[in-house]
Amino acid sequence: MNMHYISSRGGIAPVGFKDALLQGFAADGGLFIPQQIPRFSRAELEEMGSLGFTDLAYRLIRPYIPVDEIPDQDLKELLLSSFASFTDTRVAPVIRKGPDHFYIQELFHGPTQSFKDIAMGFLVGCMDYFLQKDQKSLSLILATTGDTGPAAVAAAAGKKSMNCWPLFPQSMISEEQRRQMTTVDADNIHPVAVTECANGGDDLDIVVARMFNEPQTKSALKLSSVNSINWGRVMMQVVHYFSGYFQTVDSLDQKVIFSVPAGAFGNLCAGSIARKMGLPVETFICATNQNQTLHQIFGQGRMHKNQLIQTVSSAIDIVLPYNFWRFLSLHSPDPSITKTVMDRFEQEGHIEFEPTLYHHFAQGFSSVSVSDEQTLSTMRDFYHQYNYLLDPHGSVAVSAAREQQQKETPIICMVTAHPAKFPDITSLALGEEVARENRHPAIEATMQKTETMHTCSCHELQETLTELIQTLLAH
Repeated sequence: MNMHYISSRGGIAPVGFKDALLQGFAADGGLFIPQQIPRFSRAELEEMGSLGFTDLAYRLIRPYIPVDEIPDQDLKELLLSSFASFTDTRVAPVIRKGPDHFYIQELFHGPTQSFKDIAMGFLVGCMDYFLQKDQKSLSLILATTGDTGPAAVAAAAGKKSMNCWPLFPQSMISEEQRRQMTTVDADNIHPVAVTECANGGDDLDIVVARMFNEPQTKSALKLSSVNSINWGRVMMQVVHYFSGYFQTVDSLDQKVIFSVPAGAFGNLCAGSIARKMGLPVETFICATNQNQTLHQIFGQGRMHKNQLIQTVSSAIDIVLPYNFWRFLSLHSPDPSITKTVMDRFEQEGHIEFEPTLYHHFAQGFSSVSVSDEQTLSTMRDFYHQYNYLLDPHGSVAVSAAREQQQKETPIICMVTAHPAKFPDITSLALGEEVARENRHPAIEATMQKTETMHTCSCHELQETLTELIQTLLAH
């Protein structure tokens, strides 16, 4: 039976994979979710354990993509192309670093040195595949707090079927991240630096959601998105959980703990789907910084819209984790619950989860809020004790794992970006010499190039973006 997709708000008829991918947001303002999650048997998992990343990805995502939409050979070629530029053939290697039973999964070996590359290349490749077949084009708009934008730019650059509009809060991302967007020499890349974003990327998300919720605007501007609101991103992120697990254990009888730096919750949502598919995970540690929305959700059973706090782990400076709605829909006994909760939260700005629902979705999760001081001290400790330099987001994951480590259960900390993307934070933690010694040649190359970008204030963003896209489409 072909897989179909519905909205987390329950307000649309089921659509196919292609439509879910190209639309980004569902027409009712919800996020697309599959009607069912495939579950693999022990025998199937044992067979997958010896596969390389690309073959593993094929086995895991094939059930989500109807063969009549992407045939087997085309899917395999899309996957090969997605990971061809990675600097490690394992794509997401696991290494032993830290105390006993402690592991690091490096997710930063893609073209922009971020875990976003793992899913973005495939997502954009699929979109281009469909658009070329239909002789159509799209305007990709996406809000980024630092890593999504560069990954989208790298994947979309030069593709004639799409124009890419990465929006970022000016002065709230590192110069290195900004330059990965603003120095790309491609006519279809249009970065927009946005000022007056009191709540950082969350302010941009609100504008993007509003544009998608206006059917006339969405149609006229040919809008789609490659943020983690897009099902294709979450689907592909499932793979690195399986890969990390298989690299760590000797037997399917073993369970593991994953510690994951969490912002918009797309990566952890993918982890929860991996567990539903049969992956033996004991606990997910939701590792947050001082923006504690997710910590409050999983630790206290409530959700409250807080003011944004700028931290040293800027990519997870998010107070509205929009992928939580997708997660809630997948973990709710009643499909109508998510719409009710979303509507109430949007009206009141806070919600206390009903105890039965809270215990249902929070099972197998723990959460830790990590301060800037802890983030920097963990970077120092890990570097001096284990000769390994963490980026600040990986440090959040490691800090949280240290608080909750169990003696016998393997714990895998996801390191989501190369430290060279954050030299100022490395200098703050360990000094300028360490930052200089850990530069990355691809990032250094952007420092020699000229930047090109649009700039506007947040309250003018929708109008400005609409005018820019209209002008481009008219030519």
